Formats: sequence, structure tokens, C-alpha cells
Amino acid sequence: MHPDQLNRDTVLGLCRVAAMIEANGRPRGRPLAGSIAITAFFEASTRTRLSFESAVVRLGGGVLSVPDGKVTGVAKGESLADIGEMFTGYGDVVIVRHPDPTSVEEICESAGIPVINAGNGTAHHPTQALADWYALLKWRPDLALDDCPEESRIHLVVFGSPSTMRAVNSFLWLASRFGSALRRITVASLFADPFDDDLRAELESAGIDLELTDDPASVVADADVLYMNAIVPVADGFVTQDDAVTVSASSGLRPGAVVMHPLARGAELDEDLDDTAHNLYFAQAAGAVFIREALLLGILGDHEAVASACAPIRRTT
Repeated sequence: MHPDQLNRDTVLGLCRVAAMIEANGRPRGRPLAGSIAITAFFEASTRTRLSFESAVVRLGGGVLSVPDGKVTGVAKGESLADIGEMFTGYGDVVIVRHPDPTSVEEICESAGIPVINAGNGTAHHPTQALADWYALLKWRPDLALDDCPEESRIHLVVFGSPSTMRAVNSFLWLASRFGSALRRITVASLFADPFDDDLRAELESAGIDLELTDDPASVVADADVLYMNAIVPVADGFVTQDDAVTVSASSGLRPGAVVMHPLARGAELDEDLDDTAHNLYFAQAAGAVFIREALLLGILGDHEAVASACAPIRRTT
């Protein structure tokens, strides 16, 4: 799964289904009963793995979990393509996290079941981006409108480098689906050019005004939405870039502004924001299980329910 597989209508449809589940409870009848999801995590995870497993179980399905790639045949030199072949016989969908950016493609070459990308190295984290936009659209529903009113449009400020941070990368890919809702995007990065060519082209083709800065503190006060990340996956673990700025309750955030973070956090995000109205990051984490339930229903369950929710939103008067 790559974020370019998620067009605007798909994102909005999944968010509608997630919102229905969150507001009204899960569909009756255990819609995933008899289905097995394999969560194959070759890299550390708390929120992503547990929210996927929670989503499967809450919908009545079963889970086979690989919480540590060291216990798989990879430790014996087995290829990811061969492992993908094995997944086909054991489950109905496989959810993969791996430190190699090409890992999902390798597994897809041989897997005969759907493969969901739960984070592939520095490349992408599409379902995190879905959780991010689900939180944003609940916070300000006007962002989903084709003709988002001027007063509802946002200045989106991103701390991080999409070329090295998969959550930031995928978040901005989905931002390109909502260009009419954005006043502009400002990316604050330590790198002179933090974009891959494909992402820059995607954002520019959506007509989004892009700005770059190497001074994060200078743009905090003008942000309507501040998206933060400091974790960079590397081959043998993670490194952090949390020393550029710390955002706290005293950072001068404008009234009504919200702060987002895919978590886990470090020094870049002060805990004194937790009990303020600026905190949207806990809602991101809490909503992830609902958006992943919606995705799993679309793949394994009630396709008609997802399809019927995908009609474009029109503003009513």
C-alpha cells in the first residue's frame, strides 16, 4: 500500500465508516468472523500493531502475530518473497512493518492475500496518515468540503523531513487530496530540500502553496495545525531529531491551533500541552483503531458499506 492508492473519495469514505463505528458501535454479526489477520512486525511498534490487532478482534476476526522479525525465517536467511508465499497459506490479510523501504513490494511479489503497509523504513506509513486525517476532519469537518470556506482553511506547519520520516511523508501525500482546504503548507526542516521529487510534484499539482524554513520557532505562532515528528527509522533502529525546537504551552500557539504528533514523542513535544485544547495527538492515537477497522472492513468485510460512504461531500446551504 502506497498513499497514492488513497484518493480523496477513498479517504473520506473510510473516515465516514470510522466515524459511524466510533459513534454508533461496531457492525452486528462479527463481520470478520472466520478471517485471520497476520501482523508481521519486523520493527518495534506499540500503537500501530496493537490498534490493528484490536481492530481485527473487535470485528470478530482472529490474529496471528509476529511481534519480532528475529523469530521468523529471516533469521535463517529466508527471503521476504518466500515469507510472503507462506503468509498466503496462513491468513487472509497481512499487515507488515519492516525497516527496509522495499520490503512491502518484495512481500507483495509472492503474497496471494492483501498486504497492508504498516511502515516500511523511511518510505511510508499510509495508515498513520489515515489516522491523522481522520483526527483532522473530526476537528474541523469543513476541511472535507469541495468548497471549503476561506475562514476554515488552514495553515499547516510540519516539523520534520518527509524524505526521511515516513509518517510525515504519508501525511503530506494525503494533504495533497485536500488542497482546497489549505492556505499553505510550511515545512520546517534541518535539510535544505526535505522533499522527494514525487511528493513535491504531488503537492504542487494540487495547487498547494509550499514554504520551507530551517527555523521552526519562527512559524509556530502562525500555524493552525502543527504536525510534529522527530523519529527517523534507520536500518538497525531509530534516531531522533528532537533538539531543533521544543513546543510547549508557552510557545505562543495561536488560540484554536492544534498540535499533532504520530508518537512516540521526545523532547520536541512538552507534556504541559497534554491538558490543553491544543492537544490533538491523543485523539490521533485513539482514532487509529476506528480508521483501521474501516480499512479492514473494506478489504475483508462489508464492501457495500464502505462503497456507499464514498460519495463526494457537497456543502449544503
